[in-house]
Amino acid sequence: MTVNNGKQDPEALRAEIQETRAALGETVQALAAKADVKARLKESAAQTKDRVRDEALQRVERVREQAGQTAEAVRQDPVPWAAVVGGVLVAVAVVLVIRGRRR
Repeated sequence: MTVNNGKQDPEALRAEIQETRAALGETVQALAAKADVKARLKESAAQTKDRVRDEALQRVERVREQAGQTAEAVRQDPVPWAAVVGGVLVAVAVVLVIRGRRR
């Protein structure tokens, strides 16, 4: 603000009023955005949706990598896996026999 013989410069006063109006307009817009709960909830939901989708894609990629590594391990050395499958089949058979005797 400029002073000219004890009086304010009209142009400086107009500029200050314009700046104040602009600042007030920004403040009102910010308050209106905070008061718009529906829009804030939509934005929050959209952000959460994007985050969950990104995490799901990362996990799918990790599972695919691990499945590929497991398949490769089975191709290279199938004997341990055959033993595991055989053990599971024996365990299932034992459970079925025990359940059959109880009936």
